[in-house]
Formats: sequence, structure tokens, C-alpha cells
Amino acid sequence: MSLLTNVMDHALDDGYAEATARKAEAGVRGLPRTLRAKLGLAAGLVLAAVVVTVGAAQARISAPTLAKEREELINRIEHGTADADAVQKRVDALRDDVGSMQREALKKHGGDRAELLALLAGSTQVTGPGAKLVVDDAKSAQSSGGGPRESSGFSDTGRLRDRDLQRVVNGLWASGAEAVAVNGQRLTSLSAIRAAGDAILVDNKPLVPPYTVLAVGDGHKLATAFQDSADGQYLDVLRKNYGIRTKISAENEVTLPPAPSLIVRTAQPKAGAAGGADTGKGTS
Repeated sequence: MSLLTNVMDHALDDGYAEATARKAEAGVRGLPRTLRAKLGLAAGLVLAAVVVTVGAAQARISAPTLAKEREELINRIEHGTADADAVQKRVDALRDDVGSMQREALKKHGGDRAELLALLAGSTQVTGPGAKLVVDDAKSAQSSGGGPRESSGFSDTGRLRDRDLQRVVNGLWASGAEAVAVNGQRLTSLSAIRAAGDAILVDNKPLVPPYTVLAVGDGHKLATAFQDSADGQYLDVLRKNYGIRTKISAENEVTLPPAPSLIVRTAQPKAGAAGGADTGKGTS
């Protein structure tokens, strides 16, 4: 009877009871390694899902604000561009008015020499025989980032520079040109050819290649004299060594527009001065 009572009271062996207690105290540390890895992966996925959900919710909340700010910025840019275009049109209109007044003044006070004075000042449109010179960058031209020209005087990027165009224009004047325009921009005694980065400016107006230079004069003699001049040889070196593309031809008729109004602030006519006008010009 005592044996049966002991079996009924202690159905579980003491060793099994101790093992079960140890596992309970260990918790998840007693789990298999693969199961623990799966639980860690599941926890990481849950955390990532929470982060993505929170980020999406925040983006959804801030999206209308960003869209509104972007739309306001676009509107400001469009309004600013429209205002700048309107101001430019106004400037062009005023410039035309000033040019017309100057031409009227020349006609009124210039007497028989009014047309000659207008032509020499570049304030009137001129038409006549001449030469057409087209200069373009090399096909493989590269931007140099607006750096200064090397001391050698030539560009190794295949791009025409402001000083190159200066030499071309001065060479045409020296070869007998009576009037010159570059891409429709009439040159006068006050014109300047400068650079802003890789862009060439004529009287502060940016030009884009190809550069078409029209010159009024005896077409064949002008073209030949320019090609034989030092400036023509310089342009030929650019063509041969750096791929600058050039083409010159004599034209039966070229038309040059009038220049913007000239404003002389310092020069004054000398009382009683007489004599022929000096037609020599230079561009710097």
C-alpha cells in the first residue's frame, strides 16, 4: 500500500521536474538557435514595417504643403520672367525712340552730310556689296569652365573666344570694311566684345554660335584682303589646329541693321572744326 501511495503522490520523477524548472527559468534562451533567428527576423520586419508606415503617413501629411510651396515658387518665377520681358520690351522701344530722334537730329543739323554722319555713327541701316564670314566652334568643342586663355594665345577646347572674334572684326575693319555686324548686332566706335564664361558678348548682348559677321565693302577685295591679313592667318591657324570652322564669301548685297543709340558723355565737337571724318574703327 505504501508503494502505491508513493507512486500516486509522485507521478513525475524528480529529475524530469528539475529539467522542466530549468527550462522555465531560461525562457527563450532555451529555444533552439534557428527558432531564435526566425523570431529576430520577424521582429525586424515588424519594426521596418512600422517605420515605413510612419514615414508614408508623414509624407502624405506634408505633401500638400510641399506642392503648395512649389506652385508658389513656379508662379513667382513666371511672374518675374514676365516682368523682365516687359521691361526689356520697354527698353527696346525707348532705344528705338532715341535712335529715331538721333537720326532726325542728324538730318536737321547735319546738312548735306547727314547721311554720311549717320552711316559713320552706325545709327542707320546700310545696304551694299560686302563679305560674309561665318565662324563656328569645332564639332568636338568642350567647355573650359570660363577659365583664362593660355599664354600661347590659342584655345585648346575648340571654342571661339572673345579675343578671337575681336581679331576677326578688327581684321575686317583693317581690310576695308565700312560697316560690320555680328549676328545682327551692329558695331560702332563704342562697341565692345567681351566674354562671360564661355559666352561671347557684343555690347553686353550674348551671342550663340555660329557667328555670322557681315561687312559692307568691295566683296571680293575685302574677302581677299582679310584672308591675306595677319588676323585672317590667325583664324586659319585656329581652323587647322583646333577645328574652328570658318567660311568666307563675297556677297552682292548685305544689309546691316542700325546700332542701338549711342550716348556720348565726354566728347564734344570743337568749335569751327572742319575736315573729313575719320572712318577708322577698332573693337576692343
